[in-house]
Amino acid sequence: MLYYSLNDEVDTHDFVKKWSKSKQILLPVVVGDDLELRKYTGPEDLATGSYGIEEPTGELFTDYADIDFIVVPGVAFDLKGNRLGRGKGYYDRLLPRIPSAYKAGICFPFQIVEEVPAEPFDIRMDEVITQ
Repeated sequence: MLYYSLNDEVDTHDFVKKWSKSKQILLPVVVGDDLELRKYTGPEDLATGSYGIEEPTGELFTDYADIDFIVVPGVAFDLKGNRLGRGKGYYDRLLPRIPSAYKAGICFPFQIVEEVPAEPFDIRMDEVITQ
């Protein structure tokens, strides 16, 4: 599972296109207060959704147990794997449904901070990747 980046995030567009040729890529779609996952089938099947994010219009994916790797965006991360999102809680509600997947936050170096406020129920990243 990846995400289709906004202009102020680490660009994932080429990565999504490249790996979709050999892997099943899932992208989130904002539906109300939640994220649904849909299969990415190509750039021609993307539509501008909530917040100006390009979202797949393909098949709904609900077999969360089959997801083995998740790339997660964030505004900031700390070295303990804590993540600060954009404040809507979309990933906070999605990630507990996919407990066995390896979670990697990706960000620019300036997004690594000393400490991100975290609650006991927050899901930590297994790894934070930057340049």
